[in-house]
Amino acid sequence: MPANEPATTLGEDYSSEGAAPTTWSAAVGGMTEAEIFWLSTVRPEGRPHVTPVLAVWADGALHFCTGPGERKAKNIEGNAYCVLTTSTAGGNDLHAGLDVVVEGEAVRIEDEPTLLGLAEVFEAKYGSEWHFDVLDGAFKGAAGSRALVFRVVPVTAFGFGRGETYSQTRWRFDGEG
Repeated sequence: MPANEPATTLGEDYSSEGAAPTTWSAAVGGMTEAEIFWLSTVRPEGRPHVTPVLAVWADGALHFCTGPGERKAKNIEGNAYCVLTTSTAGGNDLHAGLDVVVEGEAVRIEDEPTLLGLAEVFEAKYGSEWHFDVLDGAFKGAAGSRALVFRVVPVTAFGFGRGETYSQTRWRFDGEG
């Protein structure tokens, strides 16, 4: 099975009768359109930390950036495993939309060609106010601030569909069901 085509299962116990699993392409479409993501990391003493971030889907992964002194960057330094969550279409509407949860490891991106490409993707998605230059293995904002860039390749992901039917879909990327 190709790395970009996960094993897909429907959580029948958590889905409406007759529900079908959400396709991975629908989840990717939702992540591409979503503007706000919630990043969950773990503090050094084990307490959870959740914060909103902007993220883009590119090259089979979610990408986000943060200042090197921010809590999320410090947490990732100690434990790279994290979760990114977003909601599409209906947002917090109980009866419409798709929630997507992506579990994986945050890996810092430092090579200039990749960063330049990601800077273009961020600006295309969020507008010129989110223009980044690339300097010394990081994004550089208009005010001179430095932002580390991280890639999260999905290991496991979940989709929670809401509407006429409710569905819980699980995607695994290691070839296991």
